[in-house]
Amino acid sequence: MQIRKAEINDIPVIQFIAELAWRPTYGAILSEEQCVFMLDMMYRTDVLRKQMEGNVQFFMLESEGEAIGFAAYENMDGIQGKLHKIYLNPVQKSKGAGTFLLEYIAQFAHENGQKELILNVNRHNSAVNFYHKRGFQIDQEVDIHVGEGYYMNDYIMKRLL
Repeated sequence: MQIRKAEINDIPVIQFIAELAWRPTYGAILSEEQCVFMLDMMYRTDVLRKQMEGNVQFFMLESEGEAIGFAAYENMDGIQGKLHKIYLNPVQKSKGAGTFLLEYIAQFAHENGQKELILNVNRHNSAVNFYHKRGFQIDQEVDIHVGEGYYMNDYIMKRLL
C-alpha cells in the first residue's frame, strides 16, 4: 500500500469511495434521506475543490495502483490537527488499510508540529471502537445541526501525538 497527496483530478474517485462507504457505515444509523443530504453536502465537487484549495489536505490510499481509500486532514491551530474524513472501499475493511492510513495521518500531523489529533465520529458508528484501539479517547459529545433538521450526533475524539 502507498499513500500520496490527492489532487483536484482525484475528486471523482473520492466521491466514488465515499458513496461506496457511506451506506454500509451509516445505513443503520441515519435515514436514507439524511445519507443523501449529507453526501451531497460534504462530497459535491465544489465543496471538495474548495477544501482542497484551502487548508484541508487530502490523501489517497492505493494498493496495486488502485485507489482504495482516502483521508482529509487539516492543521488547526499549531497544536491540534483534525482528521476530517477517512474512508475505505468496504471490501478493504479488516485488512489493515484503515490503520495504515490513520497512522500515516498521525505521523504527518506529528511531523508538522501538532500535539494532538482530533476527529468527529458518529456516536453509533462502530468506528468508535476502531479509534479507541488506536489510542483515541472521547473528549466530548456534540450535536451539530447540519441543515434541513438533520444533526450529526458525534463524539469528538482525541489522541496525543
